[in-house]
Amino acid sequence: MSDIANVILTPDTPLSPSQIERVARKKDRVEIANSASDAISRCRSQLEKVLDDGLPHYGINTGFGSLSRKQIQPDDLEQLQLNLIRSHAAGVGDPLPEDVVRAMMLVLAASLARGHSGVRLDIVEQIVTLLNAGITPVVPESGSVGASGDLAPLAHCALALIGEGEVFHHGQRRPTPDVFSEFGIKPVTLVAKEGLALINGTHLMCGRFALIAQDLRRVTNAAFIANAMSIDAARASHGYLDSRVYAVRNQPGAARVAETLRGMLKGSSIVVSHAADDPRVQDPYSFRCAPLVLGAALDSFDSCFARLRDELGAVSDNPLIFDNGSEIPDIVSAGCFHGMPVALPLDTLAIGIAHLAGIAERRVYHILSVFDPESNLTAFLSPKPGVMSGFMIVQYAAAAMCNELIGLANPSSVANLSTCANMEDYNSFGPRSAAKAARAVQLARSIIATELLVSAEGVEAHRPHMSGPVVEDAIKIIREVVKPLTTDRSPSPDIAAIEKLIAEDAFEHLIQI
Repeated sequence: MSDIANVILTPDTPLSPSQIERVARKKDRVEIANSASDAISRCRSQLEKVLDDGLPHYGINTGFGSLSRKQIQPDDLEQLQLNLIRSHAAGVGDPLPEDVVRAMMLVLAASLARGHSGVRLDIVEQIVTLLNAGITPVVPESGSVGASGDLAPLAHCALALIGEGEVFHHGQRRPTPDVFSEFGIKPVTLVAKEGLALINGTHLMCGRFALIAQDLRRVTNAAFIANAMSIDAARASHGYLDSRVYAVRNQPGAARVAETLRGMLKGSSIVVSHAADDPRVQDPYSFRCAPLVLGAALDSFDSCFARLRDELGAVSDNPLIFDNGSEIPDIVSAGCFHGMPVALPLDTLAIGIAHLAGIAERRVYHILSVFDPESNLTAFLSPKPGVMSGFMIVQYAAAAMCNELIGLANPSSVANLSTCANMEDYNSFGPRSAAKAARAVQLARSIIATELLVSAEGVEAHRPHMSGPVVEDAIKIIREVVKPLTTDRSPSPDIAAIEKLIAEDAFEHLIQI
């Protein structure tokens, strides 16, 4: 377990993507604040006041979905909740990554801790116990339509809470009862409303969104460094970064990008070396228009992340319990579980990521093709063109990944399929949006790593001239894991090594977008 400060669940403070990543990937401990414990217990006490009133309350003493008109007798309420979990654990496919499941669990616990879901404190404590013990439910990848909550994935998670199903512990997939026995953990017994509260929220797509946001931030930082590096590798102009251009263009993202690139290239002697007698008038769009393209992507990302921050402070199950100041609470059945507020931003992220990576691949192509003889580079950066192919095929690989990104940019949330006998007749498919966005980030990381590999070699081809200090520092970091190209070798390990630098935030101290 990590010794870093605990992540504390409160009823009023949203989680941050950083906190979710720390718990999901670094196994930071989770605590429940006293204020959250009080809110949870107070809400449960209010809910229990309506259990014997003889009236139907959805999900509390009725069936679910299209079976909601069937009122359930008091003696069957516990069995109702147990049956709900077992029947809804209908996911298929390979297990989700453990960090995604842990993120889902933490977001679920935080939502329940806000005191509007009607569960007992025991339920939230059980989730926290598993997180702190490093016990992760086995959750199949497919099965959620992201509208009536992430039902199937959350049901598989809930199976573990009640001592059923399978879990991962120390990388091993094992029956839950065996692991519980080793840790002395007792399964919880679900009572009225608790099964529904555990599965009726956006916690999978939201938790995964938080991890995507963290990963994309690192890829974006690296993309800006790669862009600056490519400018000097290709001996392109710095003139199009003039701040006056972006003042009149009136797009904030573009201005931020241009300012960042100017800062990273400040002090470059490469640009000075071709300032006189350069016959070129303009550079290709992938250089000259990069501030506009990346700025648009950056503004889009910021908008999407704002919606993530909103969701991380949300309660997203149904029905909700509200204290109205009287003896009996208001129990409101609505649609808080619907994932569209998360699905649309996730779909939008994939579009922006496609542009972030796509324009990088075009710069790689430009540098390697020696389309521009003024770049003073050899074809494919080959140490001996003809005899050695150099980086020829890394561009092929980048093009193949861009082709996949084009497919991933097709949104999942725009196509609808009805479920539950047409009671649930408009779904979000947000979990698929999240899976696409996660894959898009992975591909973009590989493409940006490819650009860093190529552009670092290109900058060094212009020695003794130097790029800006930030770019040169980035090249030093790259050279710690990748040697210069002196003869043909497999580029795959080199790209993977730079991908790892990006994933581990090795460039964080050089740039923060």
